[in-house]
Amino acid sequence: MTAEPAHGRLIMWLSFVLALLFGQLHLPEWLDRFRPDWVALVLVYWSLALPQRCSVGTGWVLGLIQDAAQGTLLGQHALGLALIAYLTVRFHQRIRVFPLWQQALSILLFLLLDQLLVIWINGMIGYPPTDFWYLAPPLGGMLTWPLLFIVMRDLRLRYQIS
Repeated sequence: MTAEPAHGRLIMWLSFVLALLFGQLHLPEWLDRFRPDWVALVLVYWSLALPQRCSVGTGWVLGLIQDAAQGTLLGQHALGLALIAYLTVRFHQRIRVFPLWQQALSILLFLLLDQLLVIWINGMIGYPPTDFWYLAPPLGGMLTWPLLFIVMRDLRLRYQIS
């Protein structure tokens, strides 16, 4: 017996809200440089697990919310998350069969594309990067992926979200 669709959607959106909150937590400076894009990671998980329910539109909406929450140029994260969602849905059948360490490498590529897109947009509006630490968050996301995947999978199975 599966959970009702509304129940599953509520849990999905609650996971996105938690990801937004995790992105706002204060961390020590050395750790803050490696802060993964939690919203992107949760979006990748749900796009892999349920590509028919979580895709480009979800990424776009989440990106607009993230732009508003972080005070960045409206649409900047929306474009990046929509791109991540598209790539994840496009290649979900291949990525799902990879072991976790190979999935993490795929996630690294997606997060790097997103980060480079954001850096390009920031450069276009007059805020070029000052150092190479902008590559640290995708690395943090890659290292966080296996644990996040296991926690999210257990949540999905516990509440029978499909």
